Amino acid sequence: MQEPLEQYLELFERYRQVVEELIEWTVDLTQIRLYAADILVKTDFLTVVRFLASPFISEDDLKILAETTLSPKGLTDDGSAGAQRVVDVVMLGLDRNRFPWVGENRTPTDIERLTAVISTAALIATQRVQTMRRNSSKDEQEEMVASYLVSQGFTQVATRAVNSLADLPAPGEFCREAMFGTRKADLVVRAWDGRAMPIECKVSNSSTNSVKRLNNDAAVKAVVWLQEFGQLTAIPAALLAGVFKVGNLKSAQNQGLTIFWEHGLDALGTFLEATKKP
Repeated sequence: MQEPLEQYLELFERYRQVVEELIEWTVDLTQIRLYAADILVKTDFLTVVRFLASPFISEDDLKILAETTLSPKGLTDDGSAGAQRVVDVVMLGLDRNRFPWVGENRTPTDIERLTAVISTAALIATQRVQTMRRNSSKDEQEEMVASYLVSQGFTQVATRAVNSLADLPAPGEFCREAMFGTRKADLVVRAWDGRAMPIECKVSNSSTNSVKRLNNDAAVKAVVWLQEFGQLTAIPAALLAGVFKVGNLKSAQNQGLTIFWEHGLDALGTFLEATKKP
């Protein structure tokens, strides 16, 4: 696996070239709406366009704000109206510090153009490295939980889609990356008493991120799983590491999510051990 600095430098150079091409293609962004559809159907160009705004706009937010999908069909249908709405949303949030010439209706200086290219590529590379590091941490966390479960006498079995109780692993077994009802779980554990514990692994590097990772994801899944399988069958859980707001933790628990911590895995073991029949 690449070191973070190597990842950053590789991504920076990749997006530096894309930003340069975008600025040249759109005549310093003055004709970006004209070429909207041609630009946005290219993945790297779509990424760069999202980062023209400050703060950058996520794909999910952009789809809502522009009232379109980001698929080539959605962007090019109806005379490319969807693509033009995407560009309009981004340009409303354009970073005027990086692109001062746009609002002043003039040609940028060479220094302004170079600064815009370098700063935009740096923003994208930084965000992408952070995302890759979070994903890597999550994968490591899942592996840790799986190894711990094995050490507690559980057996890992093949991944499967769990649509009913008949699809579950047997008591004392677990599988990874499984569809549990209509939502995917990082692990699905069958406790010794037969109840199912879908587990989400979450790593947060800030209290702000904790809302997205815990409340808007794991807790929402918990509500759905309890609706689909019932409180007597499902024990939705999250294995957490990093920084989380106390208020967010309490809110998630109130929605039916059982919380364990990476640094205290024995609490998970104690809970599962208690599900054995006396």
